[in-house]
Amino acid sequence: MSNERVIRRATHSNSWYSGSAKELRNQLENWLSSCGAPVFGPARAIIAPHAGYQYCGSCAAFAYKEISPTLVKRVFILGPSHHVRLGGCALSPAKIYKTPLYDLNIDQKIYGELFNTSMFEEMTLHTDEDEHSIEMHLPYIAKVMENHQFSIVPVLVGSLSTDKEAAYGKLFSKYLADSENLFIISSDFCHWGARFSYQYYDKGWGDIYQSIQKLDETGMNTIEKLNPSAFTSYLKKYGNTICGRHPIGVLLNAVHELKETGNGHKASLKFLNYAQSSQCLYMHDSSVSYAAASLKFD
Repeated sequence: MSNERVIRRATHSNSWYSGSAKELRNQLENWLSSCGAPVFGPARAIIAPHAGYQYCGSCAAFAYKEISPTLVKRVFILGPSHHVRLGGCALSPAKIYKTPLYDLNIDQKIYGELFNTSMFEEMTLHTDEDEHSIEMHLPYIAKVMENHQFSIVPVLVGSLSTDKEAAYGKLFSKYLADSENLFIISSDFCHWGARFSYQYYDKGWGDIYQSIQKLDETGMNTIEKLNPSAFTSYLKKYGNTICGRHPIGVLLNAVHELKETGNGHKASLKFLNYAQSSQCLYMHDSSVSYAAASLKFD
């Protein structure tokens, strides 16, 4: 079996992001520069979307702008599993992730530590290459971390129970506490429309797209409180189709664990940008929402 994860760009299509290194680098640079100076960094963790760059690339830039590459030696990527049913988390069989910019090396030492906990399984290379929730962050990581020495720790997150979110949060908390580690939480927000089997609409919030935004903002405000149980309650109340809800839950539990252990880490999280793929006005419309956030320790 190859030790390299080849480029699939999520759906075997060039439409998710450019396969040309020059075009891709220019595109990413333009989005990052358009954000202006960092406002909430240096980030210890970010939440950023994983859709096609034409839809969410500019939104994701607001999260990536908060990263200080000189401080980062290792990048954890927690992405939800879209195609394979997982009750826990899985690690890649590859040692290298290829991107149009340059190859990214998986941290085998950390992988060894995670495997030794018996809480992780190994996904197949096909599953890895077919999953876009991790794939879509690789070019951004490569661009932001350009000319710096670092490794990556990709983790595929399954449909976790609240107890498992807490268990994985506790496990990852020691890595989050290390200032040389960065966590990237991969998530889109509301998937609205009949094709997503989700059409929550509160007419008191305005048009459909305004209702979607209010729904997402309620969730974003809840996440900013860094309270895992409050986020779980929000999801139960509204059923919002946030595809990265379990990676977000793991992050919230990791922060909660650090707070509970009283090790002096004071975390704060802020959402910096929000966008929708389109504005829904009618019940037959559909859209996907995107949000960018940064978490820092004071």
